[in-house]
Amino acid sequence: MHMVDVAVIGCGVTGAAVACALARRDVSVLVLEAENDVAMRTTKANSGILHAGYDPEPGTRMAKWNVRGAQLAKELCEALDVPRTETGSLVLAFTDGEVRHLEQLLERGRENGVPGLRILTAEETAAMEPHLSPVKAALYAPTAAVVSPWEYALAMAENAVENGAEVRLSCPVTGAEPVDGGWLLHTPQGDVAARFVVNAAGVHAGEVHEMVAPKSFETIPCRGEYYLLDKSEGTRVHSVIFQCPNELGKGVLVAPTAHGNLIVGPNAEDVDSTANTAAGLAFVAEMARKSVPDVDLRQNIRNFAGVRANTDQKDFVFGFAAPGFVDLAGMKSPGLTAAPAAAEDTVALLMSAGLGAPEKENCVRTRRRVRFRELSNEERAALVTKQPAYGRVVCRCETVTEGEILDACRSPIPPCSIDGVKRRAGSGMGRCQGGFCSPRVLEILSRECGIDPLDIT
Repeated sequence: MHMVDVAVIGCGVTGAAVACALARRDVSVLVLEAENDVAMRTTKANSGILHAGYDPEPGTRMAKWNVRGAQLAKELCEALDVPRTETGSLVLAFTDGEVRHLEQLLERGRENGVPGLRILTAEETAAMEPHLSPVKAALYAPTAAVVSPWEYALAMAENAVENGAEVRLSCPVTGAEPVDGGWLLHTPQGDVAARFVVNAAGVHAGEVHEMVAPKSFETIPCRGEYYLLDKSEGTRVHSVIFQCPNELGKGVLVAPTAHGNLIVGPNAEDVDSTANTAAGLAFVAEMARKSVPDVDLRQNIRNFAGVRANTDQKDFVFGFAAPGFVDLAGMKSPGLTAAPAAAEDTVALLMSAGLGAPEKENCVRTRRRVRFRELSNEERAALVTKQPAYGRVVCRCETVTEGEILDACRSPIPPCSIDGVKRRAGSGMGRCQGGFCSPRVLEILSRECGIDPLDIT
């Protein structure tokens, strides 16, 4: 049986970042993803925030990877054409006790190496964000940003494929055993032999760990529920608005998204479910109005929930679970921000264990996408002349054309569902949430990818 150099279990943002970093080196990489697409669990259902790095405890991996990851994310998003906006963030203090908390966060952030942090007065905060409730002070972090999380993961996974990696979807790992020279992983698509394995299985990372080693951490899935508001609310605030963090996390936020909407949430409940609840959404609404009293939740176009991969460990779980088998688990917030830094250290750890991985001389480092709605009229006319499919608008809410949907269907990791096209091209993201365009998307996807319409979810 052929043995690959590295098998990566899981293709959320962490697994995608590891695959991307490894594929730029002269090694063979195989990614095994249980779902039918990349970024299907925690990565597709979160706040989309690239955190500045003032919150983690200094000296932890969380602190190191947050600050380094934010720097790398900026470079990766620019190179791979991923929507990202530097919004900055504000942590609001409503009481004297919370002002003292801001001072602690300021010192912690400076120790972590976060640039530009400062505490704003009540007047400065109101001038920056006039829709906020009156506050005593706010911690301003100018380097915080928002990103399209699933596009970020997809871009890194696609770049890995462009550089020679293989991604197998609908391919959960059901067992693992040591063999001479590495590991044998069992999947419904057949056994896989690998010299090294990286466990980036998110909420299921604990189960994967226990396939090769005694239990050493407890996974505690934690649901967070959200409102996604129409673009008419997208400028209600211009920064990411936090309340003071507590033992449940960073709290309910109100923030612009990378696509121009407004996102409100999440709560925190220790359940492994992505179902929305009346109680959860009521709590999110109440807490959001504490920060932004006039946020118009009637402009809601979608509710959703994601599940954080929390563990009983305070820090990210990282290291060898067994010889040649690396755990990269507990990637809760700021996991999205930390992913490329975690990948960097994972590559270094594998190389220290004997993975010879010289950098490739001619690897692909960039990616470009057509976004028709962002083009000038002159650019649109030239594009349509060259390829008429870009002149046929399929998704009216988001001005997504047939040409962009064809690009998605012909991408390095083609979609197999209507939502897969949505994540790649943006169709169905608007106010009607696919009510008009889904039948046309279904028709194009079936035709281009050779899938029976009855098999498309």
